[in-house]
Amino acid sequence: MTAHSGLAPSHWIQTWSEIILPGGRVLDLACGSGRHARWLAQRGFSVQAVDRDASLLAAMEGEASIRTLAYDLEADPWPYAREKFDAVVVTNYLHRPLFSALLACLTERGVLLYETFALGNERFGRPANPDFLLRPGELLSVVHGELHVVAYEDRYVAAPKPAMVQRICAVAVRDSSAVWR
Repeated sequence: MTAHSGLAPSHWIQTWSEIILPGGRVLDLACGSGRHARWLAQRGFSVQAVDRDASLLAAMEGEASIRTLAYDLEADPWPYAREKFDAVVVTNYLHRPLFSALLACLTERGVLLYETFALGNERFGRPANPDFLLRPGELLSVVHGELHVVAYEDRYVAAPKPAMVQRICAVAVRDSSAVWR
């Protein structure tokens, strides 16, 4: 079980999932035990849940609207090169080489919901390795010129455990005035 297996979905994901196309396809990347995959599926989304730990994915077998894939995202080629998603959800995971692939697999008006640990988290425990902590403004840099930023935070949080986090909600649009049309 992952550290977050028994927890409710992230408040950030719950809040900003409201702007995902109703009934849309969602990729839950490095999903762990599937707290977000299940929550999104219960709200009518079709979810592709991927994680390298097949034992965690097994708990979601047979759940309506969830397809699982046991896959090592860091060692193997990107498995979704020919697929598009209405949203990509990433929490508590960072593998920088995937950033461009994540943006490329979003549909027009697709939503990126990303939330993970940031520099300063080493004061609170793991992760403490700077390779696994976002630098100040890093998520903004990743989407700059590619996505329209709807919301962004780089801050301390007290729950579910004390941590420094960075999170973003951004939408893939060619014309940023068209975000809410």
